[in-house]
Amino acid sequence: MLLGFWKRALSFSHAEVPICPAWRHTPAPATIDIHMLRNPAIAVALPVVYSLVALVSIPGNLFSLWVLCRHIGPKSPSVIFMINLSVTDLMLASVLPFQIYYHFNRNHWVFGVLLCNVVTVAFYANMYSSILTMTCISVERFLGVVYPLSAARWRRRRYALAACAGAWLLLLAALSPLARTDLTYAVDDLGIVTCFDVLKRTMLPSVAMWAVFLFTIFVLLFLIPFVVTVACYTATILKLLRSAEGHTRGQRRRSVCLAAVVLLAFVTCFAPNNFVLLAHMVSRLFYGGSYYHVYKLTLCLSCVNNCLDPFVYYFASREFQLRLRDYLGYGRLPTDSQDARRDSLFSARTMSARSASCAPDDRPDAAGRPGPGRRESEF
Repeated sequence: MLLGFWKRALSFSHAEVPICPAWRHTPAPATIDIHMLRNPAIAVALPVVYSLVALVSIPGNLFSLWVLCRHIGPKSPSVIFMINLSVTDLMLASVLPFQIYYHFNRNHWVFGVLLCNVVTVAFYANMYSSILTMTCISVERFLGVVYPLSAARWRRRRYALAACAGAWLLLLAALSPLARTDLTYAVDDLGIVTCFDVLKRTMLPSVAMWAVFLFTIFVLLFLIPFVVTVACYTATILKLLRSAEGHTRGQRRRSVCLAAVVLLAFVTCFAPNNFVLLAHMVSRLFYGGSYYHVYKLTLCLSCVNNCLDPFVYYFASREFQLRLRDYLGYGRLPTDSQDARRDSLFSARTMSARSASCAPDDRPDAAGRPGPGRRESEF
């Protein structure tokens, strides 16, 4: 199957084979592209969902970032990853107003070529950054729960910072073709200019290059992180269910539920969009069909993840709950005697002593005393 795909891709290096988005060789888009641009479901669903995401995500992630940076601090790998995730969510939400206006304006882009490139790269870079960051969080939690002692040397802030920097470098390299070309296209039949909905064939030298570009994005930025995240959270949940050491029954139940919710959100938000992208690519290359309208609709699910992250932070961190309730004037949380003695339901300290699992240069304070500033996320 794969060998046949590459042979076919190479044999069409000079042919007109629209891929994704609608890649055109001729001046006028095909009928299938016109129908996609006129699709009423896309015209209504995308701007409505993007508007709701922006309204919830921007204040929610601003508050999350304020609590993470000001009241908790980057004192552990988990918090560093969550700060990166909050920044990523904010950056994605900040470009949504351009997308909202674009779709409300009948898919007509009025902001110029440069801004089209900036918005497109920012949109997809931050979407895939969310995937990579959530994968890093799943790996960090897996190591903290399943191998709290043997993996302690890898659970340091320096490695978390290096992972975040490496993820951004990988994203910028993978998406660099989008930044180096004109992503706008004038559709004379409709009297509009699209932004990353109809692409020129000359954007990449050949269909083989298109195949490499799109399959690299699918495999490297989604499939591998997807498999790693599912495996890590599954192993973490099984470990929590099988081990009673350091946990009350209520803590294990809440920790397992939280891990399951995070995993479900990841699978629900990101999997449909990327698997539809794969189906669309195969359909374009082999059958001349298109699932681009479905792909555009599933983009909404990817953006919805921006709204879910602040709620996950709230249930994952007692510090979050305290700060939010204090801000809203609801007072302190009710606590039970056993839960009050622990800072986190899902931290590595529930599996072993914190002093044994944390490297000396990464401890929040030399004495290792518990305190409000040392709370970690349940991630």
